[in-house]
Amino acid sequence: MNTVNKQSSSASTAFLVLIILLLGTVSVAAQDTVAVIDTDQVSTIPNKSLIDMYKTGGWAMYPLTFFSIAGFGLIIYNFMAVQPKVMLNTEALIQVDKALEQLDIDSALNICAENQAPTTNIIAAGLKRADLNNYQQTPIKEAIEEASSEELAGPYVLINYLSVVGSLSPMVGLLGTVSGMVKAFNAIEAEGAGSAQLLAGNISEALITTASGMIVGIPAMFFFFFFKNRYGKITSRVARVVGDLEFTLSKAAMRK
Repeated sequence: MNTVNKQSSSASTAFLVLIILLLGTVSVAAQDTVAVIDTDQVSTIPNKSLIDMYKTGGWAMYPLTFFSIAGFGLIIYNFMAVQPKVMLNTEALIQVDKALEQLDIDSALNICAENQAPTTNIIAAGLKRADLNNYQQTPIKEAIEEASSEELAGPYVLINYLSVVGSLSPMVGLLGTVSGMVKAFNAIEAEGAGSAQLLAGNISEALITTASGMIVGIPAMFFFFFFKNRYGKITSRVARVVGDLEFTLSKAAMRK
């Protein structure tokens, strides 16, 4: 558990460092560009707020706003849900192991019912098919496999939604870019290349939607792979823990 937390902290720190470096690069490039512009021209350039840029982005900013909220919510949820202590519930498993050593199936089922988690639910599904008078491992293993497929599929669905956000956001931004460029060419066709203000507004819409799609999509894809790797390690531990409890039950049944 400590190792997972350290990995989470290291990955988050690395991501923040990457963002800072990217922002620093953009800032330096912007400063170099401004240095080339004459000071008289700089004084005439209007300063746009984030709200103004949001409005300039056009219709594509609305679905991108939805994706940004959904992505942020999924990241927070997965940080809380995809953890060993949540999915394994180690304290309850220790109690279940002691009950199985005494062949107390009813107590083990009660512990699993009082401590709901994917691992305890899987164990409970196997114990419900255990017959101590005629003990056989095959029905228990089949029940465990069936429950594992169901219990472990649920958390991964919400991790996959991050991939959806990360994939669709740049595509929506690109669609907004195409829309803005079409408007720009329509303005050229209608009024000629001399309407620089209208042309610049349409190009700004195209560039803002592209940047917004990237800003939403890049973190979503980063955390998708981050949670995917964490989830894979946790599910491996789930399989090992369930196998150990099954072995404890089998050994106790043989001694009977």
